[in-house]
Amino acid sequence: MHVFVCTSGEYCPHDGSAEIHRLLKEGARARGLKHEVRINKSGCLDQCGHGPMVVVYPDDVWYAGVTAERAGRILDEHLAGGRRCADLEFRAAPGANKNPQRMAAIQKVKAGAGPDDAGSL
Repeated sequence: MHVFVCTSGEYCPHDGSAEIHRLLKEGARARGLKHEVRINKSGCLDQCGHGPMVVVYPDDVWYAGVTAERAGRILDEHLAGGRRCADLEFRAAPGANKNPQRMAAIQKVKAGAGPDDAGSL
């Protein structure tokens, strides 16, 4: 399997994608999956505002809003167990699927407004 974690672009990094990448990479190694699963950083996946985004190939399964807890489930259930986490899957039409409200909240924080003004980050 090949797992891509969006760690670039304007939005996923503000939602902790580097930490999700680290957790998935270390978790795969700890579970003995180093030779079965490859965890890589990716460029923007064009799903801005839904991050952190994680995509698992060849299964073509997309996960959005991945937290540390969800990363653990993805590792245990999908990557190690072979069962996709259906309740965590991101289902959207092909192409760009941006979340303008979340993008605006992140832009406020980037412009110097506090998180209280922009919603939870």
